[in-house]
Amino acid sequence: MILSGADIIIRTLIEQNCEVVFGYPGGQILNVYDSLYKYESEIRHILAAHEQGAAHAADGYARSTGKVGVVIATSGPGATNLVTGIATAFLDSIPMVAITGNVPSSHIGSDSFQEIDITGITLPITKHNYFVGKVEDLADTIREAFRLASSGRPGPVLIDVPKDIQIAKCEYTPASPIESDKPEPAKEIRIKEAAECINAAKRPFIYFGGGLINAGAQEEMLELAELIDAPIGCSLMGLSGIPTDHPRFLGMQGMHGHFASSMGMSHADCIISLGVRFNDRVTGNREKFARGAKVVHIDVDGAELSKNFPVAHGLRGDVKLTMKALLPLINKGDHSEWQAQIDKFREEENSNIDRRDGITPYSAIMTLNAHLKENTPVATDVGQHQMWAAQHLRFRKSRKFISSGGLGTMGFGMGAAIGAQTGTGEHSVLVTGDGSFGMCLNELATAVTYKIPLVILIMNNGVLGMVRQWQTLFFDKHYSNTVLNRKTDFVKLAEAFGAKGEAVNNLEDLDRALERAFAYDGPYIVECPIEKDEFVLPMLPPGGSMEDIIVKIKD
Repeated sequence: MILSGADIIIRTLIEQNCEVVFGYPGGQILNVYDSLYKYESEIRHILAAHEQGAAHAADGYARSTGKVGVVIATSGPGATNLVTGIATAFLDSIPMVAITGNVPSSHIGSDSFQEIDITGITLPITKHNYFVGKVEDLADTIREAFRLASSGRPGPVLIDVPKDIQIAKCEYTPASPIESDKPEPAKEIRIKEAAECINAAKRPFIYFGGGLINAGAQEEMLELAELIDAPIGCSLMGLSGIPTDHPRFLGMQGMHGHFASSMGMSHADCIISLGVRFNDRVTGNREKFARGAKVVHIDVDGAELSKNFPVAHGLRGDVKLTMKALLPLINKGDHSEWQAQIDKFREEENSNIDRRDGITPYSAIMTLNAHLKENTPVATDVGQHQMWAAQHLRFRKSRKFISSGGLGTMGFGMGAAIGAQTGTGEHSVLVTGDGSFGMCLNELATAVTYKIPLVILIMNNGVLGMVRQWQTLFFDKHYSNTVLNRKTDFVKLAEAFGAKGEAVNNLEDLDRALERAFAYDGPYIVECPIEKDEFVLPMLPPGGSMEDIIVKIKD
């Protein structure tokens, strides 16, 4: 059949089983939006308040479902407004396809109104990007983008389509949904070498991240843990990968990770790393990190092997398939002395839990836990509230923790929560702070318009809490521009947007407010006060090692 380029874009998205796209129209993408109008019975569009919010929504959709998220924007500022969202997805390995319009091909390079070289801008933050020069290439380009976004280490792909290519017509031949590249295990010799290392370990520690979730290798990891009698920790991106209450799980490791998890990893003699990076938040001072430990690193992206930290055995391959080949080579182990040491780390961690009366970060998150169902996705923004949520939220199923890790994007949460709810159909949650919420609160309009059932817990301390914490500890309490002093009434703000909201002052009121919020069929703000000088602990000082970990603040 003969179709316009715009129709080919939408028909190909439908062909790829794309159910929903997020975006914002503009002059150079109007033809595509006209096609969305034609095919609105087959594909849904969520109109964001801002292109950045649309990109975060596509990201949240992808994180919560495992599918490719799609975002559409016009040229110029519409395209550049996607950049933060694309970078967020890139650094956390999230499959996304961004489609942008551009000025007609004949105008490219002439500084036309709202012309921008978006492929040049996004080159460092995409797996690949395309400038489509012929309408005949359009369908296959979109198919290839879906394949690239979802294959191997996932990530964002951008397609820039000049307006004349959207208008031009050509033959369109429908095709089956594209399949991701076939995963492959690591080389057999590498697997055998890794097995020998693991079998020789006396203090094994398993460390996993988002790559394990992407590979669906949870069962294999838990089988390995039982075989070698090992504790398990994870990165921020690994949270919700296995049930929080699993007896071998010590929680998140790293700068603000659980004490037992960080210390267990530090004292291990063999670290088995599964689909996870060794970034600075994990290692601290790399010269002092995991001294005496041999690292077995399995990752689909060979570029990560020994990139930040030298590993004894780097295995490039699909985590699940590699684990399946590894398990038959592993001997049953009994490391009771090691487990006794882990138990001591747990006891020390437990002794430092903040059990003060009243509303504290810990009690607020634990109160929220009582209202979460096993399918509830929880998004966060970035800051202290993010780390409190990462430390204390309880999960039963994978893909329920939606948070910006690599880029650390304040303002990520609102769009991501909308995307997660759209993808899962579940009542969703956003845990945020007053600073982060102010970044993209305009997406509250989107949530109201589409009647998104969303509980927004604002932990309001009146400051930029994480930056203030650093200023307190490392900058002699020079509180430069971190005291917000804003007069925003979040309850009235909610009402102005058409949402509901209430402020609470004690745990009993918080519990009742959350009950009402979860019963409401739209966005509901619950504002919870937090003292401005609450700290996220434990904390690994910048450039420090596990020997320097801070678990308490001296008076």
